[in-house]
Amino acid sequence: MSLPEAFLQNLRAQLGEAEFRLYLEAMDQPHARGLRLNPLRALSVDWRSAGPDGLEEPIPWAADAWYLAPDSRAGAHPLHEGGAYYLQEPSAMAAVAALDVRPGQRVLDLCAAPGGKSTQIAGLLAGEGLLVANEPVPTRAQVLSRNVERLGVRNAAVLCALPDALQARFPAFFDRVLVDAPCSGEGMFRRQIEARAEWTPDSPARCAARQLDILRCAARMLRPGGLMVYSTCTFNAVENEGVLERFLSEHPDFMPDAFALPGLDPAPAGVLRLFPQRVRGEGHFVSRLRRAADAPVPAKDGRPPRPRKGAALPPWREPLAQCLAQALSPRADAQALLARAQAFGDALYAVPDGLPDLSGLRALRVGLLLGHVAGRRVEPDHALAMALRPGEALREAALTAEDALRYQHGDALPAPEDAPRGYTLMTLAGCPLGFAKCSDGLYKNHYPKGLRR
Repeated sequence: MSLPEAFLQNLRAQLGEAEFRLYLEAMDQPHARGLRLNPLRALSVDWRSAGPDGLEEPIPWAADAWYLAPDSRAGAHPLHEGGAYYLQEPSAMAAVAALDVRPGQRVLDLCAAPGGKSTQIAGLLAGEGLLVANEPVPTRAQVLSRNVERLGVRNAAVLCALPDALQARFPAFFDRVLVDAPCSGEGMFRRQIEARAEWTPDSPARCAARQLDILRCAARMLRPGGLMVYSTCTFNAVENEGVLERFLSEHPDFMPDAFALPGLDPAPAGVLRLFPQRVRGEGHFVSRLRRAADAPVPAKDGRPPRPRKGAALPPWREPLAQCLAQALSPRADAQALLARAQAFGDALYAVPDGLPDLSGLRALRVGLLLGHVAGRRVEPDHALAMALRPGEALREAALTAEDALRYQHGDALPAPEDAPRGYTLMTLAGCPLGFAKCSDGLYKNHYPKGLRR
C-alpha cells in the first residue's frame, strides 16, 4: 500500500521503529468490518437465521455488535433496509461507548453524518430523552436524516447548521455532547483510498484550527457536570492531543475524565488511541472531558426551552386521528402521538418533549414524521412504519426474506383471502419494513419509490 511519505515519517517518530513496523504489517491486512444491532428493534429470537451471513465474534467495546467477514453481503439484506442493524467500522463505535449515554438525557451529536454514532446514541437513549443530530453539509445531512428514519428513531431532531449557529439556541442545554470532528483521516488510510489521496502535509494543521473552533462551540452547549467526547479518525497529535491542550487552556471549567471500555486499554487520563496493529479496527482517537458541576453559565441558560414553533394543528387533528386509528393498534398510544403533533407545511410530526425553538435553522426532521396532508386526508409516512414496534400496527404481515426483497423492490404481494383491508405493516423477523395497503387480494406497495431497489 502506497502511503504519503511525510505521514510515514511523522508516524514512525510517534510510534518508534518496532511499533511502526507492526503498523505497516497491519496495513497489508483487510480492513475490519462491523455490524451493530439496533436495540430499538424488538427482533424475533430467530433473527439470525433470517439475517445476513458473515457474523463473526462480538466487538468487545460495543453492545450487540459483531465483526463481519470480508465477503459478507449484510448491506444487501432486507433487514439492513429495515433498520435492524447499522454497518459501522468497529473502532468508530468506541466514541459513543465512552460518552456514557443514559435513557432520558439530552444528547448532541454535532458532526453527525452519516449517522452511525447518532443511531448508536439513539439506541442507548431507548426512546427516552432527546437527540439532536447535526450535520453542516447539506448532502451529508440528507444521508443522516435517512439513516435516523431507517433505524426507527422517534426522539431526534436532524439539523443542517454550522456549530456557531446552534450555540445560541442550546446554551448549557445538553447532558452529553459528541464532537466527532472532521479530520485528516489518517486512521482511514487502509479503508479509504480517497483519504490517502486527499491527505497533504498541511492537512493536520488546517484541520486542527477547525476542530478547535468546533470544540469551542460545543463547550457552550454542555451543561455543568455534563460529559463531552472529542474524537477523530486520525493519528496526528496536532489534531488530537494538540487540540485538547489548547481547548483546556482556554476552558478551565473542563477537565479530562477517566474511562475504560471492554477489550481496550484503560484511559486514566481520559484519552484513548486505537491503532490497527493493536485492535481489530481502524485508527481512532477518543477523549472524554467533564464540565465542572459549578461552572458558571449565563442566567438565560437556566430558563426552560421555548416550545418548538409550528403551524396550528387543529384543522388536521381529526384527519390525523383517523389516519392513526386506521394504521395503529391501541398499544401504539396514538393519543400520546397526537398530543405532541405539530404541522410544518403538509408534514405532521410528533415533536420530542423539550425541543427548543428551531426557527431560522434548517431542520430536516423534528421528531417522528407521522404523515402528510393529502387534500382532506392524512396519509401515514414511511417514517411512522419504521418506528413501530411489534404489536403497534393494527395489521401486520410477516414476510419471508424473498418476499421482503420483492416488497423493497416495489412489487405488490398476494394477500391471504381473509386478510383485512387497510394499511398493513410488512415485517421480516419482527423488523418493520414499511406499509402496504391490503385491497382486492393484494398488498399494494407503499414502500417509498426513492428507496426501491
